[in-house]
Formats: sequence, structure tokens, C-alpha cells
Amino acid sequence: MAMIEVKSITKSFPVKKYDQAAKKYVKDTLTVLRDFSVNFDQEGVTVLLGPSGTGKSTLLRCINGLETIDKGDIIVDGMSVRDKHQLRKIRETCGMVFQQTVLFPHLDVMDNLTLAPCTLLGMSKKDAVERAKQLLDKVGLLSKEKARHNELSGGEQQRIAIARALMMNPKALLLDEITSALDPEMTSEVLAILENLASEGVCMLAVTHEMAFAQHVASRILFMDKGSLVCDASKDDFFTIYRKENERIASFLKFIGE
Repeated sequence: MAMIEVKSITKSFPVKKYDQAAKKYVKDTLTVLRDFSVNFDQEGVTVLLGPSGTGKSTLLRCINGLETIDKGDIIVDGMSVRDKHQLRKIRETCGMVFQQTVLFPHLDVMDNLTLAPCTLLGMSKKDAVERAKQLLDKVGLLSKEKARHNELSGGEQQRIAIARALMMNPKALLLDEITSALDPEMTSEVLAILENLASEGVCMLAVTHEMAFAQHVASRILFMDKGSLVCDASKDDFFTIYRKENERIASFLKFIGE
């Protein structure tokens, strides 16, 4: 059994559209995932590619239980996201790092890292601090343990956010465009950390437009378009065979300059 099983899910959002005949806005729905199925094992790095608005980030949020699904089911390590009693455990199993870093502004870095494991996992403060120092060292920010969020650069905040997610000992990391708001230098800092984690066997699902990261780190590429899965391939096959034989993939890669 795969660690994450996405079973024929459909996800729609309510929207308003202008009805020309009635001369007014009417309620409608926008389907961003349509009868979508995919499995993820506990090993390797899967990169989700595709144009904006095609359901990549929504898929991660559905896996983490941050968005409800309309149809189908998602099973995470044997737990259904439809079971509200399992959501906390699911979120502990799948740590998530967002586009915009959300560090608690009234806490320093060390307290940001130790709050959740002490509160939710019952970890002792001593053990949590020791674990936090190990992770801060891993992301190259041990000297920042007493800093507040406004004393950190964007790249440093994202590295802290990755360390905070790892504090819960997740089986997978869900990464949602975590370098989209960073300049190239900060982006390289964060990608270097992710490359190191990948080499250590941390399972990651990453939504990104960073082709360099995909080419260097990914073991698997999912290409999505209009809420459907167009391609599920190894990195090597995606960037050699599919980029030549699939017109939609070739067009996408050309558009982003790869």
C-alpha cells in the first residue's frame, strides 16, 4: 500500500460569473481537480509541474486536509482525510511548508520550533530544544535560535519553516512554491537545503517552477493541466522523451524558458 493514495478526487470552488443574458453575476463552480488519482510511496522526491491554476497547490492542501474534497478519498498512511478525527495525525504525518512563511511573530526561532512538538507530541522541552538545535544546524541557522521573524531574511525564514516542519518527524514534506517570493540568491539557499534532505531520504512532494531543482533532485515528475494528470514519469523520461513527444509539455517548458 502506498503511503499516500489519492482516489478519484474531485474538488471545486464556488465562483461568480457574469451572465450576459441576465445582465448580472450568477453563482457557478470552478472544478480544479477532476476525478484525479495518483499514489505516492515513502521514498523519493516528486515534483508537481504545470501551469498556474491547474490544481497543484490544491492537491497538496487536500492531502494535508486543509481543503475538503467533493468526491473520492485520500488515504494518508492508512488514514482517510474524510475522517475529521484523523486530521491532526494526518497533518503530523505530512508536514507542509507554504509559499508565505508563517512564523509566530511574538516567538523567537527556538520557540517557533519547539511549540508544536511539546504541545501536540508531548515531547519534553529539553528533547525539543536538542532536536531543534540539530535541525537548525542542518539548515545552517543555529546562530539564529534567538532571532525573531523580522530579523530574518526571506530565505532564512523559509529554512526555519522547513526545520519547523521536520520537528514533527513527518513521513512526508509537502512544499508549495516555497521559493516563489524569494530572490535568486535566497532561492539557491533554500534549494540547497532541499537537495540535502532529498539525499537523506526525506520524502517530498514539491510544487515548483524551479526547473533546476526538478532536474537535480526529483525522482519523479507529475505534469498537471486543467485539473487532470497529463504525465507521470521519471525525471529522465520527462525531460528527454516527454518534452519531445508531448506538445503540451513542450509548450510549457518553452514558455518558462527551460
